[in-house]
Amino acid sequence: MYLVVIAWLYVTLMMAVAEASNSNGSLLGAIITFVLYGLLPVSLVVYLMATPLRRKALKKARDAASVQQDAQANLHQLVSQPLLDPDTGGEPPAAPTGSGVAPMRKEP
Repeated sequence: MYLVVIAWLYVTLMMAVAEASNSNGSLLGAIITFVLYGLLPVSLVVYLMATPLRRKALKKARDAASVQQDAQANLHQLVSQPLLDPDTGGEPPAAPTGSGVAPMRKEP
């Protein structure tokens, strides 16, 4: 596709040079020829031909943002929920301090 664009711009540039170097031509006529026959149509064609690529890139960016947002939501959910209940450590609860009951110990 770009080869055709470069070739067409070359053709219109040569048309503009012929316009400028002609005895009846002018530099303003050459500029108008190059812009109206070359730049405007080529820019329109390139823009229209690149539309599917832009849509694909936009869809890919939206999908990546959605995946990242889902990952952040899952991470937040995992962090906010404790993995274990704090009272399931396997140790018996300690006697409250100041209860007046001394713990039993073995003699050495």
